[in-house]
Amino acid sequence: MALEVMARAAAPIPLDVAFRVEPGELLALVGHSGSGKTTLLRTIAGLWRPEVARVTVDGTAWLDTAAGVSLPSHRRRVGIVFQNYALFPHMTAAQNVMAAMGTPEAGEAERLLELVNLIGLSDRKPAQLSGGQQQRVAVARALARRPKTLLLDEPFSAVDRVTREKLYGEIIALRAHLKMPVVLVTHDVNEAQLLADRMVVISAGQVVREGTTAQVMADPAALRAMGIREVAAMLPATVVEHLPDGLTRLDAPTGPLFLPTVEGVPGTRVRVRIMAHDVILSRARPEGLSAQNIIAGTVVRTVPGGGPGMMVHVAVGDHEILARITRRAAEQLGLHPGDTVHAILKSMSVARDHVARARNDDTSAPQAATPVPDAVSPVR
Repeated sequence: MALEVMARAAAPIPLDVAFRVEPGELLALVGHSGSGKTTLLRTIAGLWRPEVARVTVDGTAWLDTAAGVSLPSHRRRVGIVFQNYALFPHMTAAQNVMAAMGTPEAGEAERLLELVNLIGLSDRKPAQLSGGQQQRVAVARALARRPKTLLLDEPFSAVDRVTREKLYGEIIALRAHLKMPVVLVTHDVNEAQLLADRMVVISAGQVVREGTTAQVMADPAALRAMGIREVAAMLPATVVEHLPDGLTRLDAPTGPLFLPTVEGVPGTRVRVRIMAHDVILSRARPEGLSAQNIIAGTVVRTVPGGGPGMMVHVAVGDHEILARITRRAAEQLGLHPGDTVHAILKSMSVARDHVARARNDDTSAPQAATPVPDAVSPVR
């Protein structure tokens, strides 16, 4: 049930974009305001038609300008979550969800609200719900259409940081019940890196870079297009134990990691975002340091920056850690591909919002899902 999109247009902004999203995959469209991200979502949903475009889901054309095919939006099995919730203020949470159904079913509405952790709140109106709760209702309503693809348009921008972090975890948990393509539009690079499997970076209607989050975040051209200077590596890890001193011990492909308290019981899988400027390199394993995380790896390549800086890619198993150091330091260390180095990371340098819960299949082969109709699995 893959989603394939191709769109070209001269107005309202120049647009020339193509991408594919696999079933169960979350693709993030990242770029500045006006880059064309939301226009692409509107194209998928049938709310806008480019001059030349093709949108297919599971091989069925929703839009094909060359063939004269253009299904109206109400006939496209698509769920959309907007940043402003767009709930009916006079309806309860359950009624808002049922409004999206062809045939309203109270039991199904309750099930969907339970899926998004709103048990016992079905009779409340939007004004009686917090921003995060309203956004959960919007997600449940999008799923009520039994969509073949789910579109998220800046869904977390209207809530505070603490609520946003909670919603990240809930979206990741929700994906365990979905087997449809999911497209997230965001300008928040941290959000994209924590939630997405792959990213498409768009600038002025053009694709600058497409790839896994690790590939995109290691690409200087993609970073410039996103307006950021700092690169980061993303490591999968598993919570092992919470220590009395306030640190959490994680098991990562790089070995044990010690970070400030990470939410989740032992066995919880997370993604850890490690900023390149927080990593120090040493030829020999250092002794007598306060840093709790010392990771042995192999230099893959060094990439000079535009100024005095240099990016060093360090392989650790199947993953990479990035270190931004000066050229002077690289020359003093005599770094070359194949050299063994030790990456040093202070525990306190990893911000709380740089750790997010991961799907259960994030670091292993995908788990078999119970097949259910219309791409939404039941809650157990």
